[in-house]
Amino acid sequence: MRGDFGALSSFVSPRVRPENPVMAIQNRIADFHADMTAWRHHIHEHPEVAFEETRTAAFVAEKLTGFGIEVHQGLAGTGVVGVLKGEGRDTGKTIGLRADMDALPMQEENTFAHASKVAGKMHACGHDGHTTMLLGAARYLAETRNFSGTVNFIFQPAEEGAGGGKRMVDEGLFDRFPCDMVFGMHNWPELPPGKMGVRQGPVMAGADRFEITIQGRGGHAAQPHLGVDPVVVAAQLVVAAQTLVSRTLSPVECGVVSITRIHAGTAYNIIPNEVKLAGTVRALTPEIRQQLEDGLRNLVTTLPPVFGATGELVYHPGYPPTINHAEPSAIAAAVAAKVAGPGNVLGDMGPSMGAEDFAYMLNARPGSYVWLGQGGSALGCALHNPRYDFNDDVLPMGASYWATLVETVLPRAA
Repeated sequence: MRGDFGALSSFVSPRVRPENPVMAIQNRIADFHADMTAWRHHIHEHPEVAFEETRTAAFVAEKLTGFGIEVHQGLAGTGVVGVLKGEGRDTGKTIGLRADMDALPMQEENTFAHASKVAGKMHACGHDGHTTMLLGAARYLAETRNFSGTVNFIFQPAEEGAGGGKRMVDEGLFDRFPCDMVFGMHNWPELPPGKMGVRQGPVMAGADRFEITIQGRGGHAAQPHLGVDPVVVAAQLVVAAQTLVSRTLSPVECGVVSITRIHAGTAYNIIPNEVKLAGTVRALTPEIRQQLEDGLRNLVTTLPPVFGATGELVYHPGYPPTINHAEPSAIAAAVAAKVAGPGNVLGDMGPSMGAEDFAYMLNARPGSYVWLGQGGSALGCALHNPRYDFNDDVLPMGASYWATLVETVLPRAA
């Protein structure tokens, strides 16, 4: 199918610019919608998890080379960067477009023809669609080159918790491939097809994890007065941790402290020596993130001694908050309005408390991260669900957004 976001069926030569250039982009990209769908299904069938994306990287590199794009491989192990210069006068301006390639370590429950052929691995977050949409834009832009400057197509490994974005930046992504601005996009099941979400400021939360050990003094459950019960201390700590958000943050600020694991004891009549807890901290700004870490550390240090126990916190900083810059986000919103229509761009969507390692790229360069509606049923389309599948109908829209963004940010100069 060709989707429903415009008159996509008519062929428009890439060298003929009609009165509406955005429609020309959409028309041309619609002509290879079937190709993009086949690419997406191929990637979905062969999922690879963090830093193992060798087959996917090879597929991406092969396509980019076939389009006539300069290809660089090996950054962050399996990363791929395609470099394309426009036919207009070289203005020295550059832009980066990023798509993530990795899958999740989970078993797919779908039974359609393009379901995962790899046990225990699945594209359950739509990275197969992200990769495909950027490939579609690369194909169009390589055909037309109707821009001035340089586009860097960044295909990133290991977004799902392993920090591939950070590794690419640390290994010199923006030194080797300069970008004045960098842009990212994620499919969003909560939005119907044809809609996009763009916002300035925090768009995704930072996510840290922690482990806590409460050390008491075990003994017989019938004689609790002879020991120090770490289970009671742990229960108090779980409750107290909730006040870090409800009673220390401003009511208009966002944060999450979730204790998700508690391990203790071996029998019903034994008070254990220790309890181990684990969980996550999420925040939309670096300041709140630090405040919640400090508060949790203070609780673990000061609360257990009240009961005669001790506490130890091991804190693991994860992805920082994903914070969109003002000017690139204004550009992204204007481009989204051109592609989807002004009434289909939501600028007032609240941020997500999920995390995204595109944050590292936004910390290094100005840019913006947008959401692309793909709709679907609550079960079948939910991210990280074993029955998730990317909606192929929106492939042309995502690719058209990328291509229009390039021609907007890097207008052709005579």
